[in-house]
Amino acid sequence: MKQLRFIPLAALGLMAAACSNDESAPAQPEAKYITIEASIGAMTRATTTGDAAAFDEGDRVTLYAWTGSATAVPAQRVVDGVVNTLGTDGKWTPATQMLWSDMVTPHYFLGIYPARTVTDFTADPYTLNPADYEASDLLVARQLSGLTATQNPVSLTFDHAMAMLYVNMNFRNQWDQTPAITACEATAASTATIDYLAQTVTAGELAAVSLPATTASTGYAATYGSIMVPQTGFRTVAITIDGQQFTYTHTEDIPLEAGKYTTLNLIVGRNKIEIGSVSINDWTEGTTISGGQAM
Repeated sequence: MKQLRFIPLAALGLMAAACSNDESAPAQPEAKYITIEASIGAMTRATTTGDAAAFDEGDRVTLYAWTGSATAVPAQRVVDGVVNTLGTDGKWTPATQMLWSDMVTPHYFLGIYPARTVTDFTADPYTLNPADYEASDLLVARQLSGLTATQNPVSLTFDHAMAMLYVNMNFRNQWDQTPAITACEATAASTATIDYLAQTVTAGELAAVSLPATTASTGYAATYGSIMVPQTGFRTVAITIDGQQFTYTHTEDIPLEAGKYTTLNLIVGRNKIEIGSVSINDWTEGTTISGGQAM
């Protein structure tokens, strides 16, 4: 004999509601993988072999992504310092998968080259390495407009956070030939803290920064230069020849600005250094400011 089973009306109501919800609720698409496209904008990149306007195969950038507010990086992040490497196919491959948190929430992005781990996004310590342009040429990309998963891949434009300094030298005919330079030092800060969201760099204390020799600029006997920390207060360059130090001190600060290179043209004599000119340029174009003379 078939037994009848009785289901309480309340349970039937819950089942009906569940069926109704299943039928009416649209299916939510799964969050997609985050991918990036990176460029260096209008400015060129400093390397040991010259300037390049694009990243090279094997370059690595660190990516951070978060939700909530564009003005603060939270402790819990959607992407927390994942290194992306540029492959031979021109695509960036992450070390671990990067997923959007969902399809509709605005996400904010920070990219850093060379790849580095950041724990304090408002005061990240930086130390200049004048002998290594690649390591010192810090590039930062911010995408703070609030992107959703429908705007994948994420486009990142990197800008120079550091400055650059070139010191060109010609020599008086007191020397029979171009003398051997044993050192060229700038009295400038070589350390700083970086606020990535505010886009500010706070320079440390002034010290002697040794500038390495590079290919001599056209019309000059010698050129020394390095990536530098953006700062005020830089005025002095010291050049050592045959054990004797020649010092030039400008009458006012020589600006070192993020994304710009400063060129200091000097005429070196046995008794003094004279200045030819000081120029402040973007890494693609710029203007010249007048210089003075030091006795």
